Amino acid sequence: MPAPRRKPLLLWEPFPYLVLFVALLATSFVRPGSSPWLFWPLIVVLAASLVYLVISIGRERRGANPDQWGNLLHLDGLTIVDAGAEEREVRAVVPVDGVARHQAAIDLARVHGGAEQQAVLVPRASRWLGRRYRIGVQLVGGDRPRHAGYLPESAEDRVVQRLDAMRGEGRYVRVPALITGSTRPYGVELDLSGIDSLG
Repeated sequence: MPAPRRKPLLLWEPFPYLVLFVALLATSFVRPGSSPWLFWPLIVVLAASLVYLVISIGRERRGANPDQWGNLLHLDGLTIVDAGAEEREVRAVVPVDGVARHQAAIDLARVHGGAEQQAVLVPRASRWLGRRYRIGVQLVGGDRPRHAGYLPESAEDRVVQRLDAMRGEGRYVRVPALITGSTRPYGVELDLSGIDSLG
């Protein structure tokens, strides 16, 4: 089964708010004096959308690891599979996409874990309000995981099926990472050469 590329509409963060907004908008046209067949179904839809919104907010605050955006809170309880660098003539090193948005987290990871460390790849990660699934990169060289960005599309297309299948089994891949630059803006490079040999 191919890895999903987009978040389902029911799991998209703004969806419950949109449903509630549409239901509230409909109440401006339907008054209590309207026909019962029109008024009461609208009240049921409004109440259901309000319950759905409360459940969605509760799901966001629940401490899932990784959370619904693909961020890791810690590594406890996760099965980590190491994909170390393999000796090759041409190394499979890729830069992490979106590091400009995560400079503070990368800086903290560098302070706590140094320039050379490890990164856990988390499939089905996404940006807040975004529906597209990406493979998140969590630097784990310090005291806790820190989000550094996402795999670029070119590298993601090559490994997404394998990483998503492993995620389904509760396993996450850890690869060597290098934080480039001595001051901000930092970059992050990953060595993905060991992923091809994973079972």
